[in-house]
Amino acid sequence: MAHDVIIIGGGIIGLATGRALIDSRPDLDLLVVEKEARVGQHQSGRNSGVLHSGLYYRPGSLKAGLCVRGAEMMIDFCREHRVPFTRDGKVVIASTEVERRRLDELERRGRANGLKGLRRIGSAELAEIEPHAAGSDALHVPSTGAVDFEAVTQALAAGLSRAGAEVTLNAAVSSVIRQQGGWLVRHGTGDAAGRVIVNCAGLYSDRVARLMGVDPPIRIVPFRGEYLTLRTEARHFVKSSIYPVPDPDLPFLGVHLTRRPDGTVEAGPNAVLAFAREGYGWSTARPSELWDAISYVGTRRLARTHWRSGLAEVARSARKRLFVQDVQRLVPDLKTEDFEGRHTGVRAQALTPEGALADDFVIVTAENAVHVLNAPSPGATASLAIGQSIATDVLKLVPPSSR
Repeated sequence: MAHDVIIIGGGIIGLATGRALIDSRPDLDLLVVEKEARVGQHQSGRNSGVLHSGLYYRPGSLKAGLCVRGAEMMIDFCREHRVPFTRDGKVVIASTEVERRRLDELERRGRANGLKGLRRIGSAELAEIEPHAAGSDALHVPSTGAVDFEAVTQALAAGLSRAGAEVTLNAAVSSVIRQQGGWLVRHGTGDAAGRVIVNCAGLYSDRVARLMGVDPPIRIVPFRGEYLTLRTEARHFVKSSIYPVPDPDLPFLGVHLTRRPDGTVEAGPNAVLAFAREGYGWSTARPSELWDAISYVGTRRLARTHWRSGLAEVARSARKRLFVQDVQRLVPDLKTEDFEGRHTGVRAQALTPEGALADDFVIVTAENAVHVLNAPSPGATASLAIGQSIATDVLKLVPPSSR
């Protein structure tokens, strides 16, 4: 007998979609297939942990609306399920006239997106909030925080199981075949028939879409992000989170400092092309996946535009001192020896053929399927709201005979 819905991918967005589906239709026959032995082992559990406010995103975009709504939903979820979180704010620091003008645009976006408590502050107030931060102007964003998103995924999976949904682990998908009335999904522990598929495969979402006969408008190109951790005795230099003003001409936000719910403070991430879609270190390479990335016309065009910043990212990855120099622009008192350890994540970055980073979530509805093709930051923050949005589209596809 076919499942009503099969979700491919047990990350935070796949599980949040499952939760929203079961909340709307408790009788729904739902299966989640996850290729790892635990849920949330890739982007969901290997990110900065930041609970984003919605400051950076174009007003009216999916990112802006879903982030602001999703952040409130995430706080409620964490309280209900006793998942660790903080909401101690952040400062975005400007030190030059160019950065101050960019701060003006960020403030405009933040107000347009309805951020509560957003304030422009000077150096005196900055010193009260973050005594060791350096800057002449800043935005104080009190609605920013941090969440243990891996714990969120575990709580979501447990909730689905209690509600009668099936979460199957060690179930890497090898093929998805169209058949009468839906799809046949072949995975690591067997076959499963489903009327509707939700593709939440993250780093492999474009490949799953192709398996299902969809030609995605983007390609996933993996970028590794590395984080350094402040030693315990240096944590007092950072009270909440400290960000630079992003350069709109560059594709990523830049290195920042975040105090996580367990009290640890991390600096990062940088952004280096990964040699595999799950390439968490320089030594991890999959030639076919690397070729898939570097042969793509969008990657080549991105590299031509941003080759200088790309080389700088590689240098920061290779030399800790250069990484820390970026951090010292925010907090000059920090020293290289104040940092230890390194952990990494890989961002599933959607690139257009023109070499542009997709600047909004990309969710495509096809015949009996919904494909989540781009949901990077603030995807974790917005996941519960994204899940509700996807569930609305999915339920329109569930045949009346299964209701």
